[in-house]
Amino acid sequence: MSIKIYMNGQLVDEENAKVSVFDHGFLYGDGVFEGIRVYNGKIFRAKEHIDRLWDSCKTLDIKMPMTKEAVIDAIYQTVGANGFTDAYIRLIVTRGKGTLGLDAHLCCDPQVIVIAQALSLYSADFYEKGIKIVTASTIRNPSDSLSPRVKSLNYLNNIMAKIEAYYAGCEEALMLNHKGDVCECTGDNIFIVKKGKLFTPPIDACILEGVTRNSVIEICKELGYECSESAFTRHDVYTADECFLTGSAAELIPVVAVDGREIGDGKPGRITKTILSAFGDFVKKDAQRNA
Repeated sequence: MSIKIYMNGQLVDEENAKVSVFDHGFLYGDGVFEGIRVYNGKIFRAKEHIDRLWDSCKTLDIKMPMTKEAVIDAIYQTVGANGFTDAYIRLIVTRGKGTLGLDAHLCCDPQVIVIAQALSLYSADFYEKGIKIVTASTIRNPSDSLSPRVKSLNYLNNIMAKIEAYYAGCEEALMLNHKGDVCECTGDNIFIVKKGKLFTPPIDACILEGVTRNSVIEICKELGYECSESAFTRHDVYTADECFLTGSAAELIPVVAVDGREIGDGKPGRITKTILSAFGDFVKKDAQRNA
């Protein structure tokens, strides 16, 4: 069944959702996006997502043609038009129509697009039994090239690593930064647990500052777990007691093996399960705060 897509103030059928072939988002990946979850009709961490989108636009010098409030309203319009109460949202902003040249200042009419879909990235079995991942040879883009904190439409760096995961028969790929430290996965942030303490790479490790990642750090504080944002290597992952990934689409997914090394006893750990359970309550509290 055709879904309704929001494009620049209008809801259109999927087959009529089109952008110009001269749009620099299409030509050069010149644009930004957010992956957002809606739970029970409420946007999860709306402010955090919209603020990050604005920050990404600021860095790329894309002039947003809408206010933050209007963008949030557009998300709710799209969700409502498709009859969803729970959905995954892809919010996209492109540079707009330009020339075949690279001059961004010749572009006009930035496109604001909202797509809402029911999404299940991993099967329920993976959440119960965990997934296996592999380290990619493709390293994460260094921040002095383009900050990974900008969630740009150009995801080739991540895609190349994801291809490696596919050929290795794994669900995800672990990416290292230019120093050889653990960075993140192709679409998720990573946490490890060692002797009851949690660790996740810091922002300056060339990671996207994930909204779900930051939510899990908050949950750890609420539960009384120590969580450190500090650099670590694959050795630390191999010898960890537990490991899990976080992201808007995946939420929180346990990892039970990395590069063939079993993590802990090869099953989702106690702390991972506790945080996963607490995440549902955290979503409800976030909805209440934004009601």
